[in-house]
Amino acid sequence: MYRPQTPPSAAGLALRTEPMERVGRVVAVTGAHAVILIDQERREPGTPPEKGPEIGTLLKVDTPRSISLAMISALSSPMPSHNPDERELRIVEVEFIGELPKDADGRAKSFRRGISSYPSLGDIVFRASKSELEKAYACDTDTAIRVGHIQQDATIPAMIKIDEMLGKHFAVLGTTGTGKSCTVALILRRIIEKNPQAHVLLLDVHREYAQSFKDLAEVITPDNMNLPFWLLNFDEIVEILIGQQPNRETDVEVLRELIPLAKVRYMSNQRRDRAGQPRSRDYLEASNIGVDTPIPYRTSDLTGLLEEYIGKLELRGELAPYKRLKSRVETITRDPRYAFMFGGLTVQDTMSQVLARLFRIPVAGKPIAILELGGLPSEIINVVVSVLGRLAFDFALWSGGRVPLTFVCEEAHRYVPIDKSLGFEPTKRAISRIAKEGRKYGVSLCIVTQRPAELDPTILSQCNTIFSMRLTNERDQQILRAGISDAAASLLEFMSTMGTGEAITFGDGVALPTRIKFDMLPADSWPRSNTASFTKNWATEVTDENFLTDIVNRWRAQSHNPDAIAYVAEINGTQPPAGQTAQPQTNPQPQAGNGYSPSQAAPNLRRQPIAGNGGFGQGVGHVAPPQPLPPPPQPQPQTQQQSLASLIRQFRS
Repeated sequence: MYRPQTPPSAAGLALRTEPMERVGRVVAVTGAHAVILIDQERREPGTPPEKGPEIGTLLKVDTPRSISLAMISALSSPMPSHNPDERELRIVEVEFIGELPKDADGRAKSFRRGISSYPSLGDIVFRASKSELEKAYACDTDTAIRVGHIQQDATIPAMIKIDEMLGKHFAVLGTTGTGKSCTVALILRRIIEKNPQAHVLLLDVHREYAQSFKDLAEVITPDNMNLPFWLLNFDEIVEILIGQQPNRETDVEVLRELIPLAKVRYMSNQRRDRAGQPRSRDYLEASNIGVDTPIPYRTSDLTGLLEEYIGKLELRGELAPYKRLKSRVETITRDPRYAFMFGGLTVQDTMSQVLARLFRIPVAGKPIAILELGGLPSEIINVVVSVLGRLAFDFALWSGGRVPLTFVCEEAHRYVPIDKSLGFEPTKRAISRIAKEGRKYGVSLCIVTQRPAELDPTILSQCNTIFSMRLTNERDQQILRAGISDAAASLLEFMSTMGTGEAITFGDGVALPTRIKFDMLPADSWPRSNTASFTKNWATEVTDENFLTDIVNRWRAQSHNPDAIAYVAEINGTQPPAGQTAQPQTNPQPQAGNGYSPSQAAPNLRRQPIAGNGGFGQGVGHVAPPQPLPPPPQPQPQTQQQSLASLIRQFRS
């Protein structure tokens, strides 16, 4: 069917070194579309037919001023025949996507979108050559990264334009088991390799990415996390302290009144402590402190105010909301699962350190922060995501975009669902704000989900680069077809049949819509997302008598920390399996001078002081003994410390 030919005119001088595979001729042109009649095959009877072009293949039409490129969007045979030796009519429908303009000597120049010179009826159509494919898919190597190769030619790399992809957000979609996590890890690793001073925050729901980045990542787990409660805005603290209980309006109003007063008390105490020191200009007065102002305050001040109101005689008939709040505050501050928020014996203004560790300032060789959400209490995961999304946007806003951030949201349908009755509204607002306005301030959003149909369409519509892996659900496919060009829509027909590690990609971050095969990561860098082998695991009997005891201790400790498990085993009278404390954690964190013994830990199980160690003291996120504080990060340069401090003062004022 394809016959090597030389270009018919001098207009194709630049291509004479490459054989041209003729496909057919143009028989209809309608705007951006054309119909091509495929040449009749010339083969001996009984021989198998040659393989024709597939959907997504690039074809070309040589015109006097340019080489027009078109992508196949449909194939058909209007009059099929049952006789294999009988010739039949076959046609190809294409969509023009761009052209290679010619210089004065007829040589093809760089690819550009749009068509300035349309082909005419009868023009000959060829398959695009390798050099033309390279021009069509070319990207500036200084600002682009390779993630794989195109399906039409394995020698042509699939490149991503970093600035265009991150500047306008991107999404990775695909059914579970299609290689979604490996794709995210690959893209982020390639970005970091090209930009070692990047700033990436990845929300890891299933604790699978730590081994993909190893020494390049700061891994924040529930066991070493410290996210002070006073960083929460009012909606978030209400969700934790009050929740969705009936008749909550009165409790909410009481809390709205008392939180600013607790912040004023904290500031007053701080001023008294600094009375003997030279006083700098103070932008914050009591009248300027609102319920959402990120100022530290103590839970003891909050409970003290509640007790004062309870003691007033005139409130005897209205004490129920105050008593409920006091009981809830005392309960949650004693709950070891919330120690990463309420676990400090003293409250210190560590906002700069929190931002420094979350957003990697300075980078210190670890451009990505991986926040493992898997071990957090399920009822507050949405609150934590809300805080992080809001902090990312506000940091970018008040820093004027000087430090661009990439916010990667795994399992995004859990936080921004289309169903208004699900999820946490402040989380939706925080992520939506990044999607709608983050581009202006240098905040990039990466959405990763296996159910696009369950995701808020506002979020997905703001992602201008899409990597769509295999999607078998019809509703998920319809969501993507709704807002893309015909050329890309034809490629989506492959979505239900693509193999693992393949994707249809389109949008601003890539030169052309195309089907690509992603590169393979080294085996030791794969995310921990492999499917369990039932036949392999069921082939052996569990004979370890400590197996269930170990599981129960981990379950009760709500932690992978060996010391936490040892302590729970001691207080419950169950000994951990032999060598338990020597086993490595799933995502080990550096712990210097760990001289812990369970007996010594019992008196101070719940509280851990928060020190200036990057904003995340060794506060225990679950039932766990106190851990020695990890070594502080490398000291920040004075200019960065001043920058963060001035940024926070501006934000609070």
